[in-house]
Amino acid sequence: MGRLVGGIWDPSPKDLRKTGGRFVRSQSEFRNWITADGSSGFPAAAGRYRLIVSHACPWAHRAVVFRALKGLEDAVPLTVIDAIMGDDGWMLPDGQPLHSVYTAAQADYTGRVTVPVLWDTETETIVNNESSEIIRMFNDAFAGVGPNYYPAALRAEIDAVNERVYTTVNNGVYRSGFSTAQDAYEEAVGALFDTLDWLEDRLAGQRYLVGDTVTEADWRLFTTLVRFDAVYVGHFKCNIRRLIDYPALWAHTRDLYQHPGVAGTVHMDHIKTHYYRSHLNINPTGIVPAGPALDFDAPHGRENLGRGAA
Repeated sequence: MGRLVGGIWDPSPKDLRKTGGRFVRSQSEFRNWITADGSSGFPAAAGRYRLIVSHACPWAHRAVVFRALKGLEDAVPLTVIDAIMGDDGWMLPDGQPLHSVYTAAQADYTGRVTVPVLWDTETETIVNNESSEIIRMFNDAFAGVGPNYYPAALRAEIDAVNERVYTTVNNGVYRSGFSTAQDAYEEAVGALFDTLDWLEDRLAGQRYLVGDTVTEADWRLFTTLVRFDAVYVGHFKCNIRRLIDYPALWAHTRDLYQHPGVAGTVHMDHIKTHYYRSHLNINPTGIVPAGPALDFDAPHGRENLGRGAA
């Protein structure tokens, strides 16, 4: 996957021997904040920022979903990078590596080169590359449309759900798939399915994860679930059960997919091409599987369910 070291690209894969074969995700480094009043130095001005994403990446997908939900397509233009990650990492549409954006922001940058990237075209720097923070900026800093997906009254519960889902599901599929030791894999995949079982029970009697309407917690889970059967079950060995084996979770995923504006953010060809052709240490042939056939448009039947009925 490679990384920058002092501004120089090192294509070497991450060595997991020091962590006992366990995949440990690095923290995002650019953590500035866009605010409505500009007090942070980054005012929420339409056309000033550009969102750089891969349609394959679930972390970047979160930001694309919120951009659509809040009607910010014109305010925040989108750059979509190439589906396949090679020796030079992610590649921009003009053929330049994404790491050139990172060194433009900080010439001696050391760290991973990830998406999403929120780029400030005025100061020519990266504002933020942490998806959980970008979606909150899109939620409340810009004069967008739609509801507040992180309401004050529900924040404690949303944060608690997010913490478990991030650790064991969003990052758990990567901890399973990138493990290089049997015990590390079994630890990660066990925690993943414990949480999926917990989520299934939670969603069996209520439409949404928190409160009576869709919130950030649902969308943060969605971008992992929509990839689950197509990629994570086979490619990352997350195969104790499939998503379609969980009636409530599978219906919940279809419910969110059918939310206005969301289906257009899901690019399954891009998703499958990236994982199966980029991770050649996991899939040496680079063959992209034909299936599975998944009908996200099928009726979900959750309209009048329990606590979360709309």
